[in-house]
Amino acid sequence: MTSPAHALTAILPCNDLDASEAFYNRLGFRRHDADRPPAGQEDSYRILADGKGASLHLTDAVEGWLVPGRNPFGLYLYVEDVDGLAAGFPGEVIGGGPAEDKPWGMYEFALSDPDQTLVRIGWPSRLR
Repeated sequence: MTSPAHALTAILPCNDLDASEAFYNRLGFRRHDADRPPAGQEDSYRILADGKGASLHLTDAVEGWLVPGRNPFGLYLYVEDVDGLAAGFPGEVIGGGPAEDKPWGMYEFALSDPDQTLVRIGWPSRLR
């Protein structure tokens, strides 16, 4: 394994790690086999990466911490192919519409993960 680049990575608490990992797999994030615990050992912390420089750590949430409809967490994923990713989530885009240019200068769409974490996916409008 090479040394990681200077970066900041979110550690996201999850009520159901399997459901969350499956959701983030759909966004292109995978867990390397080397990061999986041996059979029979606890699997309560997962390190995912997209192979393009983004990573995300998932951990078990403390019981009662993530209340449906009140999740305060949010993530922003920068990707050039915004429309390609949006196409993989038919009927799941918040607001129902396709990606769009926002007043803050991003072309984006938003999703909600299994714990209702806000996940925005976008790219600067000026670079499209």
